[in-house]
Amino acid sequence: MNPELGRHWALDPELAFLNHGSFGATPHAVLQAQRWLRELIEWDPVRFLDRFLPGRLAAAREVLAAVIGADAEDLVFLPNATTGINVVLRSVRETLRPGDELLTTDHEYNATLNALEVVARAAGARVVVANVPFPLRSADDVVEAVLARVTPRTRLAMLSWITSATAVIFPVERLARELSARGVDVLIDGAHAPGQIPVDLSALAEAGVAYVAANGHKWLCGPKGSAFLWVRRDRQADVHPLVVSHGANAPLQAGGRSRFQLEFDWPGTADPTPYLALATAIDFLAELEPGGMEQVMAANHAMVLEGRSILEAALGQGPADHLAPDDLLGSMATIAIPDDLDPRATDPLPDADPDVTLADDPLNHDLVERDRIQVPVYAWPARPALGPSRRFLRISAQRYNDLDDYRRLADGLARRAR
Repeated sequence: MNPELGRHWALDPELAFLNHGSFGATPHAVLQAQRWLRELIEWDPVRFLDRFLPGRLAAAREVLAAVIGADAEDLVFLPNATTGINVVLRSVRETLRPGDELLTTDHEYNATLNALEVVARAAGARVVVANVPFPLRSADDVVEAVLARVTPRTRLAMLSWITSATAVIFPVERLARELSARGVDVLIDGAHAPGQIPVDLSALAEAGVAYVAANGHKWLCGPKGSAFLWVRRDRQADVHPLVVSHGANAPLQAGGRSRFQLEFDWPGTADPTPYLALATAIDFLAELEPGGMEQVMAANHAMVLEGRSILEAALGQGPADHLAPDDLLGSMATIAIPDDLDPRATDPLPDADPDVTLADDPLNHDLVERDRIQVPVYAWPARPALGPSRRFLRISAQRYNDLDDYRRLADGLARRAR
């Protein structure tokens, strides 16, 4: 861990945490702001939730909108990007007809694939999966694979901006222009994008994107439960939350929130502090480096490329083994695990804490328990229908990391190489 920058996070200093991509990691300052907000609510819950919450949500939206190139009126807060994807899919379900096609790729996240399949079944529609090559040599590979599966029946394309399992940046703006020209609506799963790469939702809107769901708890370092849904203005009237509450018939006021925001702002009694503290996280990242969030993203990108090189060298790999070019990576990178890598070191593993839930992969288990390294190890594609799977390891880079974290992982992998 970087001793200078790592002190800002609540992470175990003995842990090499190379998995920011899964759930993020929240800095002390953000946790402190969230605690203060929770205490402020409890000072007078009725006064805060009835009188002050709408204004505070509006202010938090303005801060978020400024860093994602959006108009705050087009944003609503949600607990996670998966909820946002479900909101959109359930909202458009009524427009689908039997035989319609919903397009996605084999790099899509399992949870959102599940949501797509449920909606398709209910409407009598069909999910079409484009097989995007991996290793990936250029953005052209993505565009060609997706467009090859478009037909006159394609109604919606759900695409990851940055894929979860393969850590690849998809050319979503370019894809949106091509798809919208063919009459296809575009839903972007942007779970990993804000804070990892520059985001400009106004540019995506011009390209034809209709919906973007993204997280604040990952690369923006917000509290768990902070995410947002952006909906293009002309589609907002048809998008409704999964929970119907007071906003469905609350009176509209001149200069106030739209029906779209009224419906989402009050889903019933819930903890709003993840949304409100997200503004503190954005401010934190803006002040972490002299060049602001742009420098944070650039430094993380440079570090993950160095980390990839360190690990590839330990595994006898090199540039020819890269699974994606540098310009299609943000702050994550995926590395193929050799088939002959022993998932366990040779000496007996110390007794593990029975209360700790670990991933099923034995290599992940061994790295956590023996080496105190947190990094995801998995088979992809996870679904047999999508093709034969291989085992991969995905590293992340955040400002609390340093190169010693990757060297530590490289040593652990080298000890397990046969």
